[in-house]
Order: sequence, then C-alpha cells, then structure tokens
Amino acid sequence: MNAKVIQITSGRGPVECCWVVAKVLKYVMEALKAAKIEYQLLHSVKGVENGTLQSATIQLKGKNLEDFLNDWLGTVQWIGKSSFRKFHKRKNWFVGIYEVETKAELSLKESDIKFQAIRSSGPGGQHVNKVSSAIRATHIKTGLQVLVMDSRSQHQNKKIAIKRLQERIAEHNNETLKAEVQHKWENHLNLERGNPVRVFEGSDFKVKKKKKSYKSKRQQLKQNLKNEL
Repeated sequence: MNAKVIQITSGRGPVECCWVVAKVLKYVMEALKAAKIEYQLLHSVKGVENGTLQSATIQLKGKNLEDFLNDWLGTVQWIGKSSFRKFHKRKNWFVGIYEVETKAELSLKESDIKFQAIRSSGPGGQHVNKVSSAIRATHIKTGLQVLVMDSRSQHQNKKIAIKRLQERIAEHNNETLKAEVQHKWENHLNLERGNPVRVFEGSDFKVKKKKKSYKSKRQQLKQNLKNEL
C-alpha cells in the first residue's frame, strides 16, 4: 500500500489564512473518504483564533494517491471578506498544500529480531520455572523489546512476540514521522500566491464555479478555418 504525507499550510499568513487552512482540511478529509483513501492527522498547529490552524499534516495510505494529489497539491485560494477584520479591504487569501518528503518506514523481518528464551516467572505452580518458555524479542536496529510469557508453549510465545514487536515498530514509525513533520517549516516560507488549483468563495466557503465561455473557442475555430483555406 502506497503512503504519502501532505501538509496544508497558511504560509505564516494572517488569521484569515489560518481560517482557510481549517476549512480546506475538512474538504480534503471528505475527498479522501470519497476516494476510499485511508488517512491520519499526524500534526496540527493551532492559530491564534478559535477554529483556525496554521498548518495540518496528514498521512495518506491507499491506491491511486498520485491521481488524488494531482487534484489538490498547490495553492488554494479563498475569495471573501474577513470576519476577523471587518474593515480590511483584502478579499483574496491563499494557503498551500504540499507533499512532505519523509524517511522510509522501518519494516520488520524475522531476521531483524533476536530471540531469547527465558524461564517464566509469576503464578503457575511448581512447573512454571522448569521450562524456558518465555520469549524476549529484540529488534536489532532500534533496540525495541517485548517480553512474552502468555503461554507455556515457547512457539506460541514467539508468534505473540513477533506480533507485539510489529505493533511497537508501527508506533515507532508513527512517532518518528510526527517528529519529522514538526520540524519541516520550508512550506511555510515558500507559499506561491497565484495559479490556484482550487478556489473557494464566500463566508460559507463554497467551491467557485467556473464560468463556461465559448467565445474563445469560436474564435479559435474561425482561425483554424482561415488557416486551412
């Protein structure tokens, strides 16, 4: 399953841009649900006003991520009057949606695990310490460990240990990813104001409908006919 990380950012813009980030985040999550793409909000930075965000970082997992991102990556424009500064004349506000480059996630192979059989401890009568049925599993690359003594079967404890270590590795990957995106502020400085991929307008934040114009098409057809004559 493919995985990508995107960041919606106000580009350190004013409070209006932070309001737009929060609105765009909702639209993106709705679009992800419709496209049946798994997502997780990894990190967000709140704005100074309630209901605003300076940035939001999302991890996406699924198929056809490239097609989805082609429709969303870039500058998003909102056309509307500020509700935070009623007398402000500006009516065009911009935020950015960018892909965040991250390190490859750690995978877990059995060859990466060091197993150690030890004697179980705790309740179980006089038989509990006679057989080394407990398993300590250590992920060699990270040093993460689990100790399993759920069963009297060493084989069963080993299977459980692998599963629990997989869960620990998944948590490790998630925490590492969160730490990475918290330190990636380049997108806040490189927001391009223009050529938006999406445009919203009004206080209700509706998608701006494109006006259909056939005038330019008719002129192009006439020009093509002239060139053929």
